[in-house]
Amino acid sequence: MSAAARERLELPIEGMTCASCAHRIEKKLNRVDGVEASVNYATERAAVHYDPARVRPASLVALVEEIGYRARLPEPLREAPEEKARAQPDPTASLRQRLIVSAALSLPVLALSMIPALQFQYWQWLALQLATPVVVWAGWPFHRAAWLNLKQRTATMDTLISVGTLAAWAWSLVALFFLDAGHPGMRMDFDLVLGRSEGASHIYLEVAAVVTTFILAGRYFEARAKRRAGAALKALLELGAKEASVIDERGHEQDVPIGELQVGQRFVVRPGEKIATDGVVEEGRSALDRSLLTGESVPVEVEPGEEVVGATLNVGGRLVVRATKVGADTALAQIGRLVTEAQSGKAPVQRLADRISGVFVPVVIALALATLAFWLGAGAGASFAFASSVAVLIVACPCALGLATPTALLVGTGRGSQLGILIKGPEVLESTRRVDTVVLDKTGTVTTGKMTLADVVTAPGVEPAEALRLVGALENASEHPIGRAIAAAAGEGGRLPAPESFRTRDGLGVEGVVAGRAVVAGRPGLLAECGLELSAKLEQARRAAEEQGMTAICAGWNGEARAVFVVADGLKPTSAEAIRRLRELGLKPVLLTGDNEATARAVARAVGIDEVIAGVMPGEKAQVIRGLQEQDRVVAMIGDGVNDAPALAQADLGLAIGTGTDVAIEASDLTLVSGDLRAAADAIRLSRQTLKTIKGNLFWAFAYNVAALPLAVAGLLNPLLAGAAMAFSSVFVVGNSLRLQRFQSDRQAAPAAGR
Repeated sequence: MSAAARERLELPIEGMTCASCAHRIEKKLNRVDGVEASVNYATERAAVHYDPARVRPASLVALVEEIGYRARLPEPLREAPEEKARAQPDPTASLRQRLIVSAALSLPVLALSMIPALQFQYWQWLALQLATPVVVWAGWPFHRAAWLNLKQRTATMDTLISVGTLAAWAWSLVALFFLDAGHPGMRMDFDLVLGRSEGASHIYLEVAAVVTTFILAGRYFEARAKRRAGAALKALLELGAKEASVIDERGHEQDVPIGELQVGQRFVVRPGEKIATDGVVEEGRSALDRSLLTGESVPVEVEPGEEVVGATLNVGGRLVVRATKVGADTALAQIGRLVTEAQSGKAPVQRLADRISGVFVPVVIALALATLAFWLGAGAGASFAFASSVAVLIVACPCALGLATPTALLVGTGRGSQLGILIKGPEVLESTRRVDTVVLDKTGTVTTGKMTLADVVTAPGVEPAEALRLVGALENASEHPIGRAIAAAAGEGGRLPAPESFRTRDGLGVEGVVAGRAVVAGRPGLLAECGLELSAKLEQARRAAEEQGMTAICAGWNGEARAVFVVADGLKPTSAEAIRRLRELGLKPVLLTGDNEATARAVARAVGIDEVIAGVMPGEKAQVIRGLQEQDRVVAMIGDGVNDAPALAQADLGLAIGTGTDVAIEASDLTLVSGDLRAAADAIRLSRQTLKTIKGNLFWAFAYNVAALPLAVAGLLNPLLAGAAMAFSSVFVVGNSLRLQRFQSDRQAAPAAGR
């Protein structure tokens, strides 16, 4: 099935309690013909790509519910995000209630079991009455999940918890009713270490109650931490305005909900208000604070004709804006979609952890039974053997493994969205670690991309105004930034004639007929190809312009070279600093441009780049990247134009300037929402830090199990400590991931480019 034939669906999943649950749902969904699914335990969502001709979304929901979990189709957004969030129940409320009751009842059980001075005749029966609600009611979510898994002939982390706590409770019940609880022969040195009193050696009510409490506490703090991890994306999606002040046909203003705003409608944005949606300024001048989307604190000036993005804040004057995009088509919605898709993905290292989690539980159950049999056979006594096997069941928690990658990815991508950095997926992280070369497109990346006509030099007998009018009319049919700059300057002198014919010479220039004259404009090579030779005066002007880092466009008509147009493209004020920061990350910068060697070298010197590849045709950029890769270099490419898209896709890591084209953004791995090149260094640093956090999480998750299981098997780990350690491991991994929220951008306030 081709990728084009697929549709993407995100199913919210409820009822998952560990990574094994996610692995099981994912395995079940992927067995359906025409479905590829990835289930993320941290985000509690299933990202499903399916063939609509073979699979109905409702059948996927039914399949998830068939194995004991809850799923629902995503609902269309009909209300403000924060109102919808308030309407939904707090997922931690039930856990908190069970935890409070469990803790209140478990503490007396623990005190009675461990402190001889508090014990009285028949205290064990009071402990039983206190522990039973904890095990049965507070631990009900574990038992329910274990039962549903058993019906499906599978086992998850809940199975271990349920079996462990119920076994401890049932053992104690049997001991109280059928065994002599006061028999001194049943007490072992192991119990003395724990502080047990004589007469309660084989009663494990405190284990059943306190372990349930520990695990509930772990789940509660884990759930809270996961909500914090996703808070950045939630805040991003709630940035948009809730109402728009629309101007009707009579010129009256009327407030309408944002969901009713339509493309083409005009709306007013007053000082202090948010831009309701993406649009074009029609009236007024103001400054916009875009920091919530780009991470940049300096307001940007806008005037009639300029595009504005929804959710940015108007901090200056009154604006009238015409809506060009609404709803899911806006930049804010697209950013949210990119971040959500990135958080749903899985890195290869996470898939390994998921496979381990999938087989881990059955192995642990077998190991617990083997531990019980071994210690019974070794003559250690039933109490010791039972305690050791329960410790094995409880301490072996694959949850930390399942949380290691997705929580770090959740926090890292969320923090990136706050800084105007969009990470397309987890696979990108590994690329940022290996990159050693960064190739930068010149126009629009290192420079502002806002071309202006600086000078017109003409041959003797040719009026500059006439030359500008002819060439400007020809370039008016071109979409190239240089051509648009010449056309804009020519248009200031009045209406331009329409070309009678027009042809683009890719990478060279343009040619056509204007006012009955055959006009050609572009590189000197194009004029030479047409038999036009530059005079000494024009050649000198061309060289002088290129030595100053400007672009010279040569033009001729009626069989002679007639003029040189000098076009300037200023450097972004932050480019030199950005290059320095990229070097500090161990990257070698390379400037790639279609401009001539002299212009490219001048720009490179100004920003601190030594290696320059100039005179490259648009279609050759991907070949240049491939050539660098053949030199065993791992290449990152930064660009913004349509002609950069193949190179961005070819590079090991593609970074698109968000102010560029949609094609470039789609082809890239990282998108820098702002036009500030320093964000490239921030993006690579954040990606590397996220990858480092993932690897640290996985190390500690594996190390925990490697260290804890042998201790439990050897009988050196008390079930109470095992429960506490298990809960701590998951909370530790999530807490470690939350440290990424403190990631700080190196960007500082800088003047807005071109202002």
